[in-house]
Amino acid sequence: MTTRSTIMDTNSFRAEHADALRPEIRQLTDKRDRILGESYRLFYRNPVHLVKGKGQYLWDAEGRKYLDVYNNVASIGHCHPAVVEAVSQQMQQLNTHTRYLHENILNYTESILATTPAEIDRAIYMCTGSEANDLAIRVAKSFSGGTGIIVTQEAYHGTSELTSGASPALGSGQALAPTTRVVPAPDFYRLTPSDPGQWFAHEIQKQIDDMKQNDIKFAGFLADSIFSSDGVLPNPPGFLKAAIEVVHKNGGIFIADEVQPGFARTGDTFWGFARHGVVPDIITTGKPMGNGIPVSALFAKSDVLASFSDHIPYFNTFGGNPVSMAAAQAVLKVIQEENLQGHSRVMGALLLTELRRLQQKYRCVGDVRGAGLFIGFELVTDPESKQPNKALALDLIERLRDQGILTSVAGPYGNVLKLRPPLAFQAADIDWLVGGLDRALQQLCP
Repeated sequence: MTTRSTIMDTNSFRAEHADALRPEIRQLTDKRDRILGESYRLFYRNPVHLVKGKGQYLWDAEGRKYLDVYNNVASIGHCHPAVVEAVSQQMQQLNTHTRYLHENILNYTESILATTPAEIDRAIYMCTGSEANDLAIRVAKSFSGGTGIIVTQEAYHGTSELTSGASPALGSGQALAPTTRVVPAPDFYRLTPSDPGQWFAHEIQKQIDDMKQNDIKFAGFLADSIFSSDGVLPNPPGFLKAAIEVVHKNGGIFIADEVQPGFARTGDTFWGFARHGVVPDIITTGKPMGNGIPVSALFAKSDVLASFSDHIPYFNTFGGNPVSMAAAQAVLKVIQEENLQGHSRVMGALLLTELRRLQQKYRCVGDVRGAGLFIGFELVTDPESKQPNKALALDLIERLRDQGILTSVAGPYGNVLKLRPPLAFQAADIDWLVGGLDRALQQLCP
């Protein structure tokens, strides 16, 4: 029996869908089956064959235009000319590893550290978010002398041995590490504690106490501050603060996984964690920092990083290479010069307003929540019971795909649409997205 992963299998093409495909699409899916490993997944019952992207738009092989409402990897927009130019110019000059001196890595580090809290003053570069989180866990263990890592119940932090062992979203087929503990997601749509911050801090403390009872020393709490895989849970701002105080009181560190909420995505702040008024010990990020170019980073407090780097050399062959650093610098420059943080805040507020009108119109829309251009749209059987409606969410995804709107689902129940477009998203795109949702819901949820 195949164990399904909530992050990989919820909205995916499966063998039973193959007979309904057009011949040219069936040819491609059959070829993938023959030559790629079985772990790969495709989106949609009728997979999309994409060949071109620009800004927030994508085109398939037949020339059909799509609105991308899912892809944060191309964070400032597909094929952004500033990134294309920066990468092209640097590729024509040099691309090599960090055992040689080069200005790009130094210039970018100065630029990006200027956006972090003053306590964060060191950087190490990799190629993927998985690598960044893997190293962060190693540093946490070195600094604390412990091994215990706490994550939320549907967290996803990567695919390496260490990170998959701390990623419940990969499903029961991927065992968690015996030193990993899980806390409930801060789902304040269903949970209504009088003090959300104290409730979450108490849940963290319970798992630390459980570690002690099992002779596991606590090392750290690893979290994506918008809890995207848990169903997009951004609010209330500040509720993380008490939990981080508990983490520090027990000798652990806070690792802020900013692969998804970072780089102006949430609108309120440049970094997602900053909405909560906390200072992480480590920040990790991934491919959105290079608009899809393979680059990632770990930013840390010097004393925290020293516990590892003073004893263990770290070398990632092409982490921080001149081409990747040129891409990252171009992305940061665009975000700052075009005020994409402010743009994300304004566009996100407009989109939330329109989505909440749909919530008032359709009883199957249980909750709409978000920060900036990162919004969760939750489907339920009825607003009283708040029972998750996964079947409706998956059918809705397919109806949107048929209207040229691409997104997917999140959360432990697979019933939350994760609306996370490139930051190039504009007011005119709201009409396309909300109109498509309205038409689909009229048919699926009258």
